[in-house]
Amino acid sequence: MSIRKKLEARILKRLLALVNDRSQPNLNALNDIAKEVRILQLNMKAFGYDLARKMASALPPPVDTSADLIGLASKGCTQRDIESAWLAHWMRALEAPVIYHRKIWELAYVLQALFEGGHLTQGQRGLGFGCGAEPIPSYLAAQGVFVTATDYSEERAAESGWIETNQHLGSAATPFVPHLVSREVFERFVTIETVDMNAIPVGLRDYDFCWSICALEHLGSIDNGLRFIERSLDTLRPGGTAVHTMEFNVEPDGPTTDHWPTVLFQRQHLESLAERLRIAGHTVIPFDFDVGTDVMDSFIDLPPWNLGLTSKSENWLGEPRHLKLSIDGFVSTSFGMIVRKAA
Repeated sequence: MSIRKKLEARILKRLLALVNDRSQPNLNALNDIAKEVRILQLNMKAFGYDLARKMASALPPPVDTSADLIGLASKGCTQRDIESAWLAHWMRALEAPVIYHRKIWELAYVLQALFEGGHLTQGQRGLGFGCGAEPIPSYLAAQGVFVTATDYSEERAAESGWIETNQHLGSAATPFVPHLVSREVFERFVTIETVDMNAIPVGLRDYDFCWSICALEHLGSIDNGLRFIERSLDTLRPGGTAVHTMEFNVEPDGPTTDHWPTVLFQRQHLESLAERLRIAGHTVIPFDFDVGTDVMDSFIDLPPWNLGLTSKSENWLGEPRHLKLSIDGFVSTSFGMIVRKAA
C-alpha cells in the first residue's frame, strides 16, 4: 500500500470513529474538524511563504553571473536549482528576482536549455507555444533571435480563464516586456500568431528551436499533451531543440488526473514517450526524476492561491512561494523535457 493510501486509510478510520456509543455520528466533532481545515491551510501557507521569503533574502545577489554549460537534464524543479548559479544568471538576464517559485524555475530552465543547444545567438529562429505574457520572447528579441510567439484564441483563453488572470497575449496592454527590449526591436523580431496546440499549422516549419511553459497539460488529456511534444518536432529543422515544461505528478505509481482542464503527467508517461522518440531517431536528454529533499522541496502548497481570501489575508500571506503544490489532491511540480530532433 502506498504512503498516500495509508494516510487516507488513517484519516478514514479516524472519521469513522467519531460516533457515540450507539454508533450515531458525532456531529459536533465532525464539524470541529471541518471548520478548522481553512485555518490549517492558512497556517501552512503563512509559515511556508515566510520561510521562502527569508531563504530568498539570504541568497547572494546575482551579480557578475555568466552562462555556463552544466549538462542540464530533463528534470523536475528543486530547491537546489533555485539556489544554483545558472538560475541566478538567467534571473539577472531577465531582471527578475530569485525567489522560491517554480514559475521562475521554468523560465530559467527554458533559457538554460536553449543556451546549451546553441540557440541564443543572432539570427536563430524560435517558436513559442502558449506564450501568454512570458518575458522570453522579449529577451530573445533583444539577442537578435527571430521569434514566433503563439497563444490560444481569445475565445479559448477566456473559456480557460487565462485572460482574466493576464496569462494570454491579448490580455496584456503591450505584449512585450519594455525593460528587456525596445518596441522597435520587439516588432522587428517577434511575430504573434494564434495557434491551437492540438492542431499545429503546417506552415510553422524550419525553426531552430521551440518551447512551451506549462501549456501542454491544458490540451484535454495526457495523450494529447504527449502527441503535442511529438508534433512540435515537426516545426524544427534537423538537429533543432524542443524544450517543454509541464505539470508533473511526483508519485510514480497509482492514479493521476487525466481528461480534465489540467492533467498531470507521471514518470511512466514521459519514459514511454522518450522510448518512441528514440526509436524515431531523436535524442531525449536523459531524465532525472529526483524532485529534491530540501525544506522547500517538502513544502506542498494548497489552494486557493490567494483567491477567495479577503484583501487583508492576501496582504498578510503575501505572494505564493512554492516549488510543489497540490493539484486535485496530487503532489505536483514543474518538470522540463528537452528533445533534439534527429539530424
